[in-house]
Amino acid sequence: MQHLSVKAFAKINLGLLITGRRPDGYHTLETVFAPVDWHDALSFALADDLSMRCTNLDLPVDDRNLCIRAAKALREHAGVSHGAVIDLVKNIPFGAGLGGGSSDAAATLKALNRLWATGLSREELHAIAVGLGADVPYFLGEGSLAFASGIGDRLEELGYPLPFHIVTVFPGEPVSTVWAYRNFRPKFDREVPDLKALLQALCDTGDRSVLDAFENDFEPVVFDRYPAVKRTRDELLAAGGFFASLSGSGSAVFALFDSEERAREAAARFRPRHPVSLTPSSFSMETVDS
Repeated sequence: MQHLSVKAFAKINLGLLITGRRPDGYHTLETVFAPVDWHDALSFALADDLSMRCTNLDLPVDDRNLCIRAAKALREHAGVSHGAVIDLVKNIPFGAGLGGGSSDAAATLKALNRLWATGLSREELHAIAVGLGADVPYFLGEGSLAFASGIGDRLEELGYPLPFHIVTVFPGEPVSTVWAYRNFRPKFDREVPDLKALLQALCDTGDRSVLDAFENDFEPVVFDRYPAVKRTRDELLAAGGFFASLSGSGSAVFALFDSEERAREAAARFRPRHPVSLTPSSFSMETVDS
């Protein structure tokens, strides 16, 4: 095999509860990851050296890029000296809380593990992924709902999809994750709800009252600093979404819809102004070779 092409999908957070801070400075959290139909496209070709090209010229293509860091970490772990040319078509907005960079890194690990025939297990790839970023391990999984805890690295795949349509909108104002963690308002003393059980109840019975527990702890500070993000959330609700929230540290917001027609109408309302994706009910990520 000399060449491999894959898709790297985005995610949203159904609830993001920051539960504490560790001595090393990392915050612990509980969240549910759900995939959305918004993806970057990556291609990998064998080469003597390691290099990268990207359609978004604002993104670095050196060691500051998670794809390059992932490739070097894989190479070091496997004890090989292979090279590759990585081409990234960047569609997922950055600074959006959608995990685009993390998804690209995970796609790089999986693709180069095949292209370089390094034969690493999923557990070994997971260990590398944890060192790259808290969201990266999720994108190594099966691509449906997953509960995350710890710093986001402890994952439990829930084994069922989300039975709702999702409209995700990027309001066009990137939010720094570092800034968000420095400025959020801690609620470490609260009783943390069982997001897994509540989500199961929502999917099984349609009891929407459980969604009250799916807070995003970044929302208050992000909404105060970026009023346009809050307006986007409110507009999604006005368009018929029965639940809307910030994803990650933002600034992307999403809404859940029962009706495909209403979801399509809502997406069309935003599309002339902002990048938007429409995710069908029960969507699951795929990594597609071409």
